[in-house]
Amino acid sequence: MTPPSARSMAARLIAALLGLALGSTAWSATWRVKPGEAIQPVLDRAAAGDVVEVERAFHDESLRIAKPLTLRGLNRPTLSGGRRGDTIRVTAPDVRIEGLIVRDSGHSLKDQHAGIYLQPGSHRAVVKDCELVYNLFGLWIEKADDVRVERNNITGLRDLNTSQRGNGVQLYNTQGARIVGNRISFVRDALYVDVSHHAEFRGNELHHSRYGTHYMNSYYNLWEGNDSHHNRGGLALMEVRDQTVRNNRTWANTDHGIMLRTLQDSVIEGNVVAGNGRGFFIYDVEYATLRGNLVLNNAVGVHLSAGSTRNTVQGNDFIGNREQVRYVGSRDEAWGDKPGQPAGHGNHWSNYQGWDRDGDGLGDLPYEANDVVDRLQYQHPAMALLSGSPAVQALRVLGQQFPVLRVPSVVDAAPRMNPHHRDWSSWRDKLAQ
Repeated sequence: MTPPSARSMAARLIAALLGLALGSTAWSATWRVKPGEAIQPVLDRAAAGDVVEVERAFHDESLRIAKPLTLRGLNRPTLSGGRRGDTIRVTAPDVRIEGLIVRDSGHSLKDQHAGIYLQPGSHRAVVKDCELVYNLFGLWIEKADDVRVERNNITGLRDLNTSQRGNGVQLYNTQGARIVGNRISFVRDALYVDVSHHAEFRGNELHHSRYGTHYMNSYYNLWEGNDSHHNRGGLALMEVRDQTVRNNRTWANTDHGIMLRTLQDSVIEGNVVAGNGRGFFIYDVEYATLRGNLVLNNAVGVHLSAGSTRNTVQGNDFIGNREQVRYVGSRDEAWGDKPGQPAGHGNHWSNYQGWDRDGDGLGDLPYEANDVVDRLQYQHPAMALLSGSPAVQALRVLGQQFPVLRVPSVVDAAPRMNPHHRDWSSWRDKLAQ
């Protein structure tokens, strides 16, 4: 351990006296931990506001940070908790942790062992540029507000089953968190957000987990510019309201790209949802706006059920989905143009069979997602080989002429003939790789 020199201590005292004279106490010292030295004694000796720098080495040590200070790694030292509990536990506000490899927490789900555990009251903590590897939970944040988690690489217990792992970043009962630019993989849920509000999640890459992001009972959050792929589900929003989900990419997830379940008053726009089992799974959703999304090459483009109504669905592109919409309802659900609104807000459907005689870019016939031919094709996929035959086309027209054969459907009154996303084929090529 290298303590502050006598000269630096004197300078520190002068700075303190000047700070007092000016009505401020903003001064700090820097401590250095060399290879072979323990970190915890230095943390205990350091004063609030100090910086503790750790040189590159392997430290088999669990730490407790009980005062506001900065713990900084130089050339990425490794801190191993030896599976004894939390590798780092923070109990004070205004703590910064940066540039460390933090690993080997305990494996007790009951005790919620984590690489870094921010206890209640650890407000304004910053964790950035760290690698959190082989921990049960990567980062647990509980009742700590205005936390920043930036540019970390978080990898869980990849040799265990998903149910035996913890989450990458878990937020519980927090306000104002900013989770930005992290890469999270091989955990249970990459981001788990419970009773946490007014947070921002930007530029994260989330893969090979159960859910990329799992929201529960959380309001006024922004999820923007994230990539979720090769999970069971990309994004799950459950029991939430006032969310904005914008310009994200979610692809190659086995179940769904984006799940909206019991959601109100939210905007989902500009997202790419491609190559998933279900692009959107929408269940018990009201007063939401879905616009400008590209829903491409999913087994089911949208699975819509449980009274999901009074929503605005406009300007989306549904291209190449094996089943565009799977709708379960007792009456038609109108998408596209709204009554009293100028035409031109319809969605694009790659399997639309209508025409545009006046050349205004809008189909002259409504698009129905579930007509009698679609129903037969769902039950007998081999019918797709005959989709262009005169017999099948005649059956489709017959179903339109005789409502007795008709079933409730999603209806787009004036679908767009061309997609909004001109580069949609690049995503088709990406999925084929």
